[in-house]
Amino acid sequence: MNTIGIIGAGEVGSQLARAAIANGYDVVIANSRGPATLRSLVEELGSHAQAASAADAAAAGDFATIAYPYRPNDTLPSEELARKVVLDTNNYMIWRDGNLTAIDSGQKTVHELRQEQLPASKIVKAFTHIQAPSLFKFARPAGAPDRHALAVSSNFADAVELVTKLYDQFGFDAVDNSPLSESWRSAPGTPMWNFHHVGQSREELVANLRRAQRTTFEPADQA
Repeated sequence: MNTIGIIGAGEVGSQLARAAIANGYDVVIANSRGPATLRSLVEELGSHAQAASAADAAAAGDFATIAYPYRPNDTLPSEELARKVVLDTNNYMIWRDGNLTAIDSGQKTVHELRQEQLPASKIVKAFTHIQAPSLFKFARPAGAPDRHALAVSSNFADAVELVTKLYDQFGFDAVDNSPLSESWRSAPGTPMWNFHHVGQSREELVANLRRAQRTTFEPADQA
């Protein structure tokens, strides 16, 4: 598990690449505009990074990260991601994504929908409630009294195990909030979300996840 395929090279994908390389990983990173547009980023990241197409990044990674919003009609490299753990860093934001009835009604979470897009992969919700610049700022060694915790959700125990190890390497404790049907507890607007910009301890995160109450609503044009 030495290479991470990162699909999405915006603020989140780029910062995850920096953190991964700092912790001994190689990264193969892709965006929607083609590898040539990532030249300056790859030069900054150094010899442990290379740019590729989304399919090639997915194929190269021992596991992968999708670092851009969910879109119902996305064409993802499903064959290349089959049987792999795929970290999904997305949050459902109505102002950006529009209304998705399955989520608004409480029927599904956005990460369950991603799992449906990639049924042969092992989707795991990760790094969704920490601002990208804080990955280095908040990192602390294991056992540090001020170490922060991050939530992880998946339908697959080995995916949770992988992300728990990755969190630890990056300087964070993990709180298992599985399965994906429970991942709404760490969504924007929940009690734990109020701390996404300052961080929270394991105990605080556990308590805040338990305090969450699910709300459902109809889009304004259907009310």
